[in-house]
Amino acid sequence: MRVTTNLIFDKNFRAINDSQGKLSDIQTQLASGKRLLRPSDDPVGASQVIRLTEELDKITQYNRNNDLVTNALELQETSLRSITDVVNRARALTVRSGNGILSHADKQAIGAEIEQLRNQVIDHMNTQNASGDYIFSGYQSHTQAFEFNPSATDNHIKFVGDDGTNTVQLSDSVKVQSTTSGKTLFEDVQARLNFSIDNTNGVTLSDYTIKNQGTFDSFHQASFDPSTPANNQLRFELVAANQIQVTNVGTGAVLENLPFEPGEMLTFKGIEFAVQGNVGDSFDISLNRPEKTNLAETLHNMFVALNDPNLGQQELSSMLDDTLVGIDNGLNKMARENSSIGARLNLTESVKGSQLDAEIANEKARSSIQDVDYAKASSDFAKQETALEAAFASFPRVANLSLFNYI
Repeated sequence: MRVTTNLIFDKNFRAINDSQGKLSDIQTQLASGKRLLRPSDDPVGASQVIRLTEELDKITQYNRNNDLVTNALELQETSLRSITDVVNRARALTVRSGNGILSHADKQAIGAEIEQLRNQVIDHMNTQNASGDYIFSGYQSHTQAFEFNPSATDNHIKFVGDDGTNTVQLSDSVKVQSTTSGKTLFEDVQARLNFSIDNTNGVTLSDYTIKNQGTFDSFHQASFDPSTPANNQLRFELVAANQIQVTNVGTGAVLENLPFEPGEMLTFKGIEFAVQGNVGDSFDISLNRPEKTNLAETLHNMFVALNDPNLGQQELSSMLDDTLVGIDNGLNKMARENSSIGARLNLTESVKGSQLDAEIANEKARSSIQDVDYAKASSDFAKQETALEAAFASFPRVANLSLFNYI
C-alpha cells in the first residue's frame, strides 16, 4: 500500500477531530450532569428515559390534582363544622323556647337570635373557594347555591344550583369525589314524619300528639303506601266500652285492638290521643306523605313561629317538634358527609404517599440511565485530554517524516 502525504495528513486530522469531539462530549456531560446527550449514545436507554420522564410528568400532575382535592375537601369540612356549630346553637334555643312560662317577648328574643343563626347557615351554605366558586352549587359553581327570599309565600330559601358532583383522578386507577351538592346535603333533609286527623264521628279529641317519634317513624316507614292513599288511612273505632279497634281503611285489615278507658290517654305506635266517645264512634287519621326540607328553611319557619303572637301552644309545640327533627336529621346528614370527607382525605393522603414512593423509584431509575458518573467522566476527561495533547504533539513529527530529508 502506498502511503501518501495526503493520507498521513487526513489520518492525523481525523484522529485530532475524534479526540476533540470525545473531549467536548465529556465536557458537556460534566456540565449538564447527563450521560446521554443524544439518542444515538444509547438508543435503548434513551427510550427508557422518555418513558420514565412521561411517568414522572404524570405523577406530577396527579400530585397537583391531589393538592386541589385536599384543599377542596378541607374547605368543605370547615364549612360543615361551622354549620354544625351554628345549628347546634339553634337547637338549644329551640328546646328553650318550648318552656311554657316564656312570654311572647321572650320568644321574640329567642326568635331574633335564631334569625341571625339562619343567616349564618345560609352564608356557610354559599361558601366560596379561593377561585370564587361556590362549593355547594354542583356544576353551577359560578352561581351561589342558595337564595333567600323573605317575601316568598313558600320555600323562602331556594336551592338554585344542581346536584352535580366533581371527581378528580389521583392515579391511574383512583378517582375521588371532590365536591358534594348542596341539594343532597342541605336541601333534601328528611322532615318530621307526621299524621293528620281526617274525620271524627262522634268522638271528641281533646289532645293528640306524637310522643315517641322513633316508634312512629318506624311504623310510618313500614306502612306508608306512596301509590294508594287509602292504604295510609287508619280508622279508630270504639267496638266496646273498653276497646278501640284500629283498621286500615284501604285494605280492611285489623291492625290492633287497644284497651280504652275514658279520660285516659290512648297510645298507638308512638301517638297519644285524648279520646272521649261511645261505642260505635270513630275517628280517622292519615299518614302524611314524607317530605324533605331545607335546613335553613327549618330555622326560618321556627323564627316565624316564635314571632307569631296568634300561634297557639298546640301549634307551637308541633312546630318545635318539626324543627327539632329537621335539625337532628340535618345534623345526622352532615355528620355522615363529614365521615365521608374524612375517608376521602385519608385516601388522598394514602395515594399521595404511594405516588411519592413511585416518583422516587422512577427518578432513581432514570438517574441510573441518563445521569453522568462524575468520577468516571472526570477520569475519561483527563485521559481524553492527554490523548488529544499527544495527537497534537505527534502530528508535526509524523508530518516531517519524508525521504527528502535523507537525500
